Amino acid sequence: MKHADLLQRAVYSADDLRRIVAILRAPDGCPWDAAQTHESIRHNFVEETYEAIEGINKRDDTLLCEELGDVLLQVALHVQIAAEREAFSWDDVTDGICRKLIERHPHVFGNVNAQSADDALANWDAVKRSKKGQASTAQAMASIPHELPPQMRAEKILRRAEKAGVDSPALAAQAADMLAQAEQLHQAETALHQACDAYIATFAQTENEFSGIVANLT
Repeated sequence: MKHADLLQRAVYSADDLRRIVAILRAPDGCPWDAAQTHESIRHNFVEETYEAIEGINKRDDTLLCEELGDVLLQVALHVQIAAEREAFSWDDVTDGICRKLIERHPHVFGNVNAQSADDALANWDAVKRSKKGQASTAQAMASIPHELPPQMRAEKILRRAEKAGVDSPALAAQAADMLAQAEQLHQAETALHQACDAYIATFAQTENEFSGIVANLT
């Protein structure tokens, strides 16, 4: 039996996950997994992240543990895809994040002081802006990804503006407009969620009725 040792694990590790993903992507592995690209599974990454958030919101540790595993799978898939084209490896990813954590916590790994969570965040932001060559708050704002949901992007922009302490009547008016549009978007999202729930309820009722008709016919 192929890969028999993987069928005998009492507990699987991160290394096992990396190996399984590589096996799935191999020529004699899974056709679906082998066909995927960064672009084809990018929405999967988003969906799995939101499902992990569901676990957090519900305070459901079992669900959160499962969904974090699905998020980790997405990471493993993207790393494997990149490794196959020799772009970067798992070690490159872990090396990069470890170096970033050390670099952006000078109050832990250096001689900078941080007496509060706010101080620690300020240190993180200062190192980040220096590393990325962001000389102004406007440049830091512009670096916020357009790919974020619009409401989240607006909130991050306004938080950075508040920290900078720069204000004017024009900025205040635009901020108020952004907040108003964010509220409208929130209301629209709430209405859409309600419409989704109503559709599911109607579908469930119709499905049950259909199943009953089929059962009577058989």
